[in-house]
Amino acid sequence: MSGSAAELAHRLAREAEAVCRHYLSNGRRQGRYWLVGDVQNTPGRSLFVRLTGPDVGRGAAGRWTDAATGQHGDLLDLIRLNRGLDRLGEALGEARAFLGLPKRELSRAPARAGSSEAARRLFALSLRIAGTLAETYLRNRSITAPLADVPALRFHPVCFYRAHDVAPRETWPALIAAVTDPHGAITGVHRTWLDRDGAGKAPIATPRRALGHLLGNAVRFGMASDVMIAGEGIETMLSLRCVLPDMRMAAALSANHLAALSLPPALRRLYIARDNDTAGRHAAMCLRDRARAGGIEARILWPVTNDFNADLRRFGADALLVRLRGQLAPEDAQRFALGDTRPVASG
Repeated sequence: MSGSAAELAHRLAREAEAVCRHYLSNGRRQGRYWLVGDVQNTPGRSLFVRLTGPDVGRGAAGRWTDAATGQHGDLLDLIRLNRGLDRLGEALGEARAFLGLPKRELSRAPARAGSSEAARRLFALSLRIAGTLAETYLRNRSITAPLADVPALRFHPVCFYRAHDVAPRETWPALIAAVTDPHGAITGVHRTWLDRDGAGKAPIATPRRALGHLLGNAVRFGMASDVMIAGEGIETMLSLRCVLPDMRMAAALSANHLAALSLPPALRRLYIARDNDTAGRHAAMCLRDRARAGGIEARILWPVTNDFNADLRRFGADALLVRLRGQLAPEDAQRFALGDTRPVASG
């Protein structure tokens, strides 16, 4: 959390009951908590805000949880969601106005829209993926790999979406993926908005968008050391993870970003999971040439159809594994490609 956001959250916590009476007027106090239906101020008892407690740590004042959705956060998060603000700077301004603070009282400027700080905050507000619509969506894409142990993936039940700058805001459930640098620091997020039953993507113009700093970074499935696979899409890499669960992988999210991916210093062999289109082939060759120039052995993996998720869905996990074994170095086939490809239970 940035300095200004942390300072505001602490000030709001000291006025927790006043915040609740203003933004959650349909709720009521019960002991040390304020109870209401949800962050939109619906009457009910699912959401509870702690009104008293220490400034930080367990039981801190101002912390809230919605037992129905699993959402949680501090009072700055609550204000942002209550007012439908998709930019952190707008939420900071709303909080300042509530507290009657001039801008000069805060030590730092608010996070810019689209910044890495805004991305980190969205990821922190999201839920574990197991048992959510995001897991349902991936299972519908024939991705059977365990997801509970994938910290890069989360779910947000009401993620804001705008078709363009002056369009009205909408909320849709979303698969949230953390974009990290080679050291594991979050620099951005990727959002895939989902239909409300999780059967597919949301029926909106651009159901996939990134936020934050992507160039050189990726959605990572394990931190790479000596061997890894890099590709474009999240679903492509998760499809490979179904049959190569011990291989470290990175999804760069686009062809251009794949070509510019930063490679770990200890890497000795790189596999590039190519998409079967002109941009995908060009990106794979660019990354291969960069890797080789840096002394890294690089090999391109190619699918039969458009990408490896399409291969998985059309031919199944066993056929995909057989095809990959023939493209890996013999020692990597022995090390990574001997696993069981039977589907796992959800969760």
